[in-house]
Amino acid sequence: PAPRSGDRLAALTPREREVLAEVGTGRSNAEIADRLVISAATARTHVGRLLAKLDARDRAQLVVIAYETGLVTAGLA
Repeated sequence: PAPRSGDRLAALTPREREVLAEVGTGRSNAEIADRLVISAATARTHVGRLLAKLDARDRAQLVVIAYETGLVTAGLA
């Protein structure tokens, strides 16, 4: 069975949730950095940690997770 959405995001920090939401809307590391007022390197680090913590292969899987957990909904880019 698939984990419940809350369980899936429980290991994330509040900042990682923010970054996941930005990835979920299709933003690049540079765009995430601008929106969250962090460096592009920090955005890249957060994305890498998200990939590891959520056992995702790539950014596309992070987008799917963001939608499946309700962190992002259609039309909120």
